[in-house]
Amino acid sequence: MSATAGQAQDERGLADRLGLKPGQVVQEIGWDEDADEQLRDSIEALTGSELVDEDYDDVVDVVLMWWRDGDGDLFDALSDAMAVLTDGGQIWLLTPKAGRAGHVEPSDIGEDATTAGLSQTSSISAAGDWSGTRLVAPKARR
Repeated sequence: MSATAGQAQDERGLADRLGLKPGQVVQEIGWDEDADEQLRDSIEALTGSELVDEDYDDVVDVVLMWWRDGDGDLFDALSDAMAVLTDGGQIWLLTPKAGRAGHVEPSDIGEDATTAGLSQTSSISAAGDWSGTRLVAPKARR
């Protein structure tokens, strides 16, 4: 395997951890200069298309939400994100890891997600400085 092929494999691996699949439409919310570009690139490589932005006017399979303490009301942001999801869609809430600027307490995520009608299904180390929390609407609501 060439170095380039190995690098592509590693990049796809980041998106694989999120459970993404080729052809999915992924909307990105909350991008800023601190967002992990390697993760973003891996998502685009795996899905085969560019991330769509907050102004995208159709439904999406996945919302990728970069969120930092101080970004506003998480409940409102999650509620807005749910409105554009297809049935069975998911939200990946990406927050700075503990000890990093903008860290969001897991208890705050859990409380706001539950209030918004979402269930937390998994948490992962999504990138060097970012934790990922997978949120889905309960089956009864789908």
